[in-house]
Amino acid sequence: METEREEVIDLLEVLRLLWSRALQIVAVGLAAAVIGFLVCTFALTPRYQASVNMIVNTRKDNTTTVSNDNITSARNMIDTYAVIIKSNIVLNDVIQRLGLNMTYSELKDSITVGSVNSTQIMEITVTNEDYDLAGKIAQTIAEVAPDVIVEKVEAGSCKAVSDVEINMTPVYPQTKKVTLLCALLGMMAVCGVVVLDYLLHNYIVGDEDVQKKLDLPVLGLIPEV
Repeated sequence: METEREEVIDLLEVLRLLWSRALQIVAVGLAAAVIGFLVCTFALTPRYQASVNMIVNTRKDNTTTVSNDNITSARNMIDTYAVIIKSNIVLNDVIQRLGLNMTYSELKDSITVGSVNSTQIMEITVTNEDYDLAGKIAQTIAEVAPDVIVEKVEAGSCKAVSDVEINMTPVYPQTKKVTLLCALLGMMAVCGVVVLDYLLHNYIVGDEDVQKKLDLPVLGLIPEV
């Protein structure tokens, strides 16, 4: 019981210590938040996204009746189509058509391809520092990819089912999230320093330390001269 009591008293003492430093903790958190906001605003280049949706088919024509098997097969083909779309055959053609000052690897890294809600709709997303260029790249991929897919797969096709959609809000950096994270990290850092200093405080400074660490009563104090 005595050990448990000491642990509770220590915890309360740590909480009181943190409360006494509340202004410092909040000040450091605010400073860190301001730094994070300034870095996101002035040091990092924003990036934008543009996307286009394409429907995936396992056949080249539209004369046959669509069945559940066709839809399931089309969903399973999305991963294969994604590989073809991000291949050098497609992307090098895109680079040439738009006269991009980018390498194949750079363009490939800026593109993601995935299914929409497990349907046979495939979404192609392009990320770029220029939102207008991101839209042009997405549009050009939608124009180049279908012919290459038909040629390479020989049993499937895809075509755009939406116009290119450009997100005018930067997807990077996420200023609000970074600012909040910096504030939390700043406050946590100060709390960590305070707690660490408390745990390493194994020296005697005043009469309270004598009573706490040596468990001895204080009979008197020598005044400072």
